Amino acid sequence: MTATPAIDARSLGRRYGDVAAVADVSFTVGRGEFFALLGPNGAGKTTTVHMLTTLVVPTTGRASVMGHDVVAAPAEVRNTLGMVFQEPALDDRLTARENLEIHAVLYGVPRRERAQRVVRALEWATLTEAAGRRVRTFSGGMKRRLELARALMHDPSVLFLDEPTLGLDPQGRRHLWERLEALRREGMTVLMTTHYLHEAEACDRVAIIDDGRVVALGKPADLVAEHPDATDLEDVFIALTGHQLRDEEATPRALMKGFAKRGGELTR
Repeated sequence: MTATPAIDARSLGRRYGDVAAVADVSFTVGRGEFFALLGPNGAGKTTTVHMLTTLVVPTTGRASVMGHDVVAAPAEVRNTLGMVFQEPALDDRLTARENLEIHAVLYGVPRRERAQRVVRALEWATLTEAAGRRVRTFSGGMKRRLELARALMHDPSVLFLDEPTLGLDPQGRRHLWERLEALRREGMTVLMTTHYLHEAEACDRVAIIDDGRVVALGKPADLVAEHPDATDLEDVFIALTGHQLRDEEATPRALMKGFAKRGGELTR
């Protein structure tokens, strides 16, 4: 018997008046899979994630997360997922510990477990010594690790990451990927949006989105093999969309390729 996909999107679309932010997006994400939505800015990646996480109601199509329909059962969907937004969503007037404590309350973590989960989250994010500091004093990398730890506090089945490394310096980006490496080993299902080539190459499968539509879907190596003139995923991307992917040096491509080849184990 085939297990229900962690994420199932079928002909999803979202219009704002005459503008189609997402036209027609279909894909599934298996349980335990690392999946990337790759595309240029404005392609519809974030809107797709917002529909899957119940923040935006689809205009057309349907979708489910862990078997729960995003429109008919939004509360059940939210209980199954963790989310790291593209823009920072922490209260920088509070300490790291206070941000986690509030999240635990909002997600209904039992009172007797809250203190332990906060401690565990701080340790996981390597922020124990900074627990009492206000978040406004944190670096970008520290904030991202705190957001990721917070998203995992209620033990979600699926983790959504919207441009998780955007704006991070090299050290911050590497530390974040080390945390993602740990999640991959544990079998966490992850859907991330990105327009960084090396991050997409490190995932199990990739959906390339352009103008609100999926124009290619598959394993990175398979997508390259399907295009005889392509030597890497960037060549495929340009051939399909006409856009140039801009790699940044923040995460060395060799590091990300090692992550992909070893099934999530970063090379040192």
